[in-house]
Amino acid sequence: MILVTGGTGLVGSHLLYALVQQNEPVKAIIRNRDKINRVKKVFAYYSDKSESLINKIDWIDGDLLDLYSLNIAFADIKKVYHCAAVVSFDGKNRNELINANVQGTENVVNLCISHQIEKLCHVSSIASLGKSLNGELIDENSKWTSSKNRSVYSESKFKSEMEVWRGIQEGLNAVIVNPSVILGPGFWNSGSGSLFTKAARGMKYYTSGATGFVDVRDVADSMIKLMESEIGAERFVLNSENLSYKELFDKIAEALHVEKPGRKATKKLLKVAVLLDKAASVLRIKKREITKEIIEAGMSVSNYSNQKIVDTINKEFLSMDKSISTIASIYKKELTIS
Repeated sequence: MILVTGGTGLVGSHLLYALVQQNEPVKAIIRNRDKINRVKKVFAYYSDKSESLINKIDWIDGDLLDLYSLNIAFADIKKVYHCAAVVSFDGKNRNELINANVQGTENVVNLCISHQIEKLCHVSSIASLGKSLNGELIDENSKWTSSKNRSVYSESKFKSEMEVWRGIQEGLNAVIVNPSVILGPGFWNSGSGSLFTKAARGMKYYTSGATGFVDVRDVADSMIKLMESEIGAERFVLNSENLSYKELFDKIAEALHVEKPGRKATKKLLKVAVLLDKAASVLRIKKREITKEIIEAGMSVSNYSNQKIVDTINKEFLSMDKSISTIASIYKKELTIS
């Protein structure tokens, strides 16, 4: 029996789909059963039997911060995929990020050890990797260091990963994946999915930075292959291509048949955007979308190497052109572009 945390998120829902397609017996921890509809929607993108596939999953009510419910979920489990995490680049959410991401992972690791599970796959992030000092590609050996430019999210993912390494030292068989920015359908108002919504509505500006991108299906596939292998005590960067944000936004605009962003956002303009966004949040007009951490990421250039995962499992990644084309096609079919 396999246990999946974070099954209603982008990675978790696609992982669940891949697992049930292989007829694997699966449990998924859930806090809000209404979110099962999210997973059903994702399944429907790829199959006309989404209802029957969803019914193969044993949904377990639980919370990563509630050891009692979590312990019940671990009954008869052999493998665990830990996908659950809170994503936020707002410093005000520090306590929530540390509690959910670090304490939650600590609880998962401890129960994996006490229940003697066969293997754990932890979904970390490129945010837990080091920075490039001289323009070289960032890989699994790049060491994270604390600095004022590091986001709270980055800190929480680094500390979460440290909990897994601690478990490995205590005898836990585990692998860690560090995906770059994950692109996938179904979550149009959050994360990378919101880029398609913003592009469809007319994105005028682009930032000067660059980073790595990967399709969510490649993330799920890599996780399963690593879990089915004898590989343990290793981390793997999952990255398809390194693109500038201008290149990414142009590709999304082309796939949606909308106008490409034509103006480069200056630092001065972005600082004004941060202040206006903060003011709107204070006035409760909307939630914060632009923070100093987001601006920093949008202006920085970080390129990542996928050589280790390619060499280890002969992984072939979907091109970003193909990934974006698929996601845009789903977007256009699901939503009316006005």
